[in-house]
Amino acid sequence: MKIEFVSDIACPWCAIGLHSLEQALAALGEGADVELAFEPFELNPDMAREGEDTVAYLAAKYGRTPGEIAQTQAAIRERGAELGFAFGERTRVWNTFDAHRLLAWAGEVDPARQRALQHALLRAYHGRGENTSDPAVLQALALEAGLDGARAAAILASDAYAAAVRERERFWQEAGVHAVPAVVINRRHLISGGQPPQVYEDALRRLLAAPRA
Repeated sequence: MKIEFVSDIACPWCAIGLHSLEQALAALGEGADVELAFEPFELNPDMAREGEDTVAYLAAKYGRTPGEIAQTQAAIRERGAELGFAFGERTRVWNTFDAHRLLAWAGEVDPARQRALQHALLRAYHGRGENTSDPAVLQALALEAGLDGARAAAILASDAYAAAVRERERFWQEAGVHAVPAVVINRRHLISGGQPPQVYEDALRRLLAAPRA
């Protein structure tokens, strides 16, 4: 079974969805033959490198008041804590295109390293509020994930993987993915949103037990 996790680093529900999915995969046990890959999606493709104030951005994009935003953020923190992910204070929204370029490279190097980088990026963005458009931050996160820091720096200083990321983003948009996280299974089944672990587990068990066409 191949699972493609279409997501954006800037999406808090993607952090929730990934941790839920991983708990579901752990419940399936080692006997389940599952390949997990990460695919790009940008919530804010036109975001400037200097980012935007979080509350002002959310208010403008979704028409919410500061009180409503605080209420939603509290609910997200609670969901994250239930899954073992700590959402911290994040005052700005950052551009994530270069992060997706590094993830594309990491996927070529080693799926396990890509997964580690995805986690490192989510912790940096949502846990510590770090600027994921800063090359120095991204290089440090690549090293944290066990990747070659010098190669990461070279990628970030060039346009390497830019065309590949844009092509994958177009692919998923044309396939009908307009919100994330989107968990795509064997290119035939879609689970949308940051679902509880049991929802993922039940769906995966049904698909693993189904006879192959």
